Amino acid sequence: MNALVDMPASSHLGSMRSGNAPLIEVRDLRKRFGDVEVLRGVDLDINRSEVVCIIGPSGSGKSTLLRCLAALETYDQGDVRIEGELLGYNERNGKRVRASQGEINRVRRNVGMVFQQFNLWPHMTALGNVMEALLRVRHLSHDAAKQRANAMLDTVGLAHKGDAYPAKLSGGQQQRVAIARALAMEPHIMLFDEPTSALDPELVGEVLQVMKQLARDGMTMAVVTHEMGFAAQVADKIVFIDQGRIAVQGKPHDVFHDGNQPRLRQFLQNYFDRNAFWSRGSDSAEPA
Repeated sequence: MNALVDMPASSHLGSMRSGNAPLIEVRDLRKRFGDVEVLRGVDLDINRSEVVCIIGPSGSGKSTLLRCLAALETYDQGDVRIEGELLGYNERNGKRVRASQGEINRVRRNVGMVFQQFNLWPHMTALGNVMEALLRVRHLSHDAAKQRANAMLDTVGLAHKGDAYPAKLSGGQQQRVAIARALAMEPHIMLFDEPTSALDPELVGEVLQVMKQLARDGMTMAVVTHEMGFAAQVADKIVFIDQGRIAVQGKPHDVFHDGNQPRLRQFLQNYFDRNAFWSRGSDSAEPA
């Protein structure tokens, strides 16, 4: 367990990244579902062009955190600020009131999200899926929307699949179309909620490759993932969440070699034990 992952030189992207105020600021974020407190005082900064990978056991609050950042869930206490603006609420006369949907949409306009499930329109081609929000939300002309959609499909390596319907695409291709759809809206930050968890193992790599290229291009990304190799290679910061709290955060090398946090060590040990079982016969069960 002392050499969980080798950290390639290419992983040190943070030294090339710049920016002043955090793109996303989270302070004392709390969220309940009934009697269960899912988020229990989360503090997190995500800087411009930074890649933050969020790891932790199932049910720890990872996806709920991401959904709060995208205003897909309301939060009960604390602040979420996107590019300095409070998300989800307005402050009036010293009191906090729920913002209108129009105001919420305005604050989160530069946030794109990719989910576990692809959520493509089955009756539309890949090109049509990417164009739809450009036409309806951004009100681009048909020609302008088509040109941008084609460019985004090319970005994810699917320029040749524009006329294909989702049923004719593999799971990995469908997820890449979903990424292209989000990118077409020109977000300042991309949120990924376990984007490879619904894929067959042989299709995971093609999606991770697209995400690695986005990281190299300087896209700000928050990624909930169980892909430890991806996190080790690409992240500027790893955040380990346990029972609704951030238990550990730091650079990948420091987090993956942190021997002082028992829950983190147990989580990583379980991950490598599980992958070792499925990887019998290979040279290594550790992430590349």
